[in-house]
Amino acid sequence: MIEVYTDAATAGNPGPSAVGIYIKDRHKFSKYLGSCSNHEAEFLAVIYALEYCSQHYSGEIISIRSDSQVVVHSADTEHCKNPAYAPLLGKILALHQHFSYVFYKWIPDKENKHADRLAREELKKNQ
Repeated sequence: MIEVYTDAATAGNPGPSAVGIYIKDRHKFSKYLGSCSNHEAEFLAVIYALEYCSQHYSGEIISIRSDSQVVVHSADTEHCKNPAYAPLLGKILALHQHFSYVFYKWIPDKENKHADRLAREELKKNQ
């Protein structure tokens, strides 16, 4: 099982945003997004994580851990209340085909320090 931690950092809502992805004991990376809302950035963090994993860990079981309740609930139920996030959720669900199983777990901020630090550092570099 591949444990993947995702997080986003934004300066304003919407505002400049970045994501951090920490794949436990394997890899870490961050990406600057430009301007978007905090929820959009959290969805994009999962998308970038799944895209990376599809290239490097195809067929594996993936555990996505996020401190975003909106993303975790949306991915678990395969539905989002806000239609603005539906295309992002659609991308996430389409990426599931690359893995034997994907599950999501909400974690508190204190358990997401690696991904949080990566996202904040990336945002700071680009401001």
